Amino acid sequence: MNADNNRVAPKVWLITGCSTGFGRALAEAVLKKGDSLLATARQPEQLRALIEPYPETAKAVRLDVTVAQDIQTAVDAAIATFGRIDVLVNNAGHGLIAALEEVSDVEMHQFFATNFFGALRLMRSVLPVMRQQGSGHIVNISSTAGLVGFAGSSLYCGAKFALEGASEALAKEVESFGIKVTLIEPGAFRTDFNGRSLAAAKQAIDAYTTVSGASLQWFKQMDGQQPGNPAQAAQAIIQAVESPHPPTRLALGTDAMNLIQEKLAWLKTELAVWQQVTVSTDYADRNNEAIVG
Repeated sequence: MNADNNRVAPKVWLITGCSTGFGRALAEAVLKKGDSLLATARQPEQLRALIEPYPETAKAVRLDVTVAQDIQTAVDAAIATFGRIDVLVNNAGHGLIAALEEVSDVEMHQFFATNFFGALRLMRSVLPVMRQQGSGHIVNISSTAGLVGFAGSSLYCGAKFALEGASEALAKEVESFGIKVTLIEPGAFRTDFNGRSLAAAKQAIDAYTTVSGASLQWFKQMDGQQPGNPAQAAQAIIQAVESPHPPTRLALGTDAMNLIQEKLAWLKTELAVWQQVTVSTDYADRNNEAIVG
């Protein structure tokens, strides 16, 4: 088989949150490799330097993921410009350091609107296109916090856990249509997540100073010192998308791998400790069948 036959056909990507961080790194990487991109940001003028070198393969549009009309406009622009959407990357979002008790109703709803419901709406808007194509790949940027709960991050973990559950179920719903779904679970990467993209509760409670307060301090101290390289993360995401058998979950970073392995070990231990109680809730004639290991 010659080298030409091994090449992956150029793809059309729609990536949210391209102004900075993972979104920017991935946008630069896909354009550099020759793919086409519908780049989005709440302030598309910030994308000028990104798209100007690629007048034939890049277009920028405004997209606030909390605005339904913006979502449809972005999807329509991708189809009008490139004729298809091969990869949707839900990247837009931000962090929030706060104990659950410190968060107001308004903050809760606004946070989930951006970090969870926006991704759901984008997926719903893109799925009809991908079903008609008979192919497509949805990449949702989750976090290690999508599998591991951290004190002082109740809302952030909640939104990412929700995204993980929805994505895992979606992967099974659309598999027969030729559509794939991958969750990206980064550890600490050297983006602006610890800076501009990180918020704190507006009404801090003194009792949580050693919880959310300490967590916020840790994030600030880590800013610029995170071990993860966004450019390498972009290449890893591209590798997953181009794989004939992409992962449902892709952890990025040694810290992510270690934290997830610790979580899996903890789950296994706790299941074993409580196994007898777990199986005792079956009807009596089912208990023997339920006990395993």
